[in-house]
Amino acid sequence: MTESESFQQQSPVNPEWPPPPAYAPAPAPGTVPAPDTAPAPKKRTRGPLALLAAVAFVAAAIGGGTAYGIQELTGTNDAAASATATSVVPAAKKGDIAAIAAAVSPSIVEIKASLANGSSTGSGVIITSDGEILTNNHVVSGATQIKVSTSDGKQYTAKVVGTDSKKDLALIKLEGAAGLKAASLGDSSNVQVGDTVVAIGSPEGLTGTVTSGIVSALNRDVTVSTDEGQGQQGGGDGGWPFEFGGRQFNGDTGSSTTTYKAIQTDASLNPGNSGGALIDMNGNIIGINSAMYSASGSGSSSSDAGSVGLGFAIPVNTVKADLATLRSGAQN
Repeated sequence: MTESESFQQQSPVNPEWPPPPAYAPAPAPGTVPAPDTAPAPKKRTRGPLALLAAVAFVAAAIGGGTAYGIQELTGTNDAAASATATSVVPAAKKGDIAAIAAAVSPSIVEIKASLANGSSTGSGVIITSDGEILTNNHVVSGATQIKVSTSDGKQYTAKVVGTDSKKDLALIKLEGAAGLKAASLGDSSNVQVGDTVVAIGSPEGLTGTVTSGIVSALNRDVTVSTDEGQGQQGGGDGGWPFEFGGRQFNGDTGSSTTTYKAIQTDASLNPGNSGGALIDMNGNIIGINSAMYSASGSGSSSSDAGSVGLGFAIPVNTVKADLATLRSGAQN
């Protein structure tokens, strides 16, 4: 037995004793040292998994702003994957309306529906890269043909996948679309009165119009029509008819109606904004714009025309809860 081996056998094992020296004593003169049998150190992994692990660690340490970077690295853009994202814009640009508009506008489309008795113009939100789009039911209800224009000017034909008139929601699908930028669906339960919001849509056919304001109130009871073809938007003669606070706006809602809880905002909305996005300061969708008061109908003076800061959006949590039903092809 060498002196090195004897030293290792006599090393202390009680954890309360002081630790052994880092190296065994030098062997006596004339003794042949034992060969070094320590395993060679393993090489560090430097592939994609290590890179993503490092990014994930930074995300946990820094916070939501890095979600944007992780999304770019992994290439996940669909709403299902980005629904938990906390920031669509870089952390340094949080709250910057110009940055939010640049990031989200590619996910907002203009919708033109041909009807038996006219036409309807509205907006929509892309939620998958292959062309699933959320909009209001009243924008596409009774449509014989649907044309969609994206922010880059491309035009597509779309088909209705599913509708829910009681929530005024519809899901349509573009034909032959790929590589589209999907919006990030946020969490409307975190919205508070006074929060700054951005609205993007196509009022009066002006594609990609951006406005901003605040959340004026939450859980407003908004009543809308469920009758097919009732008060379809078009031509600037007023927005979708709805009832709020015991009064009817933009025309008669008809005999068949439904009521839902809405986010109220003073962000400027006009006819054509229906189905577009209400967005928080992280760039996440928190609502689908659905009803707005318009004083531009007959009998109104020119000074009354345009938005008066009374708009409503369907909370995105309501939308997400209904998404599976819409995808199933339900026509409610």
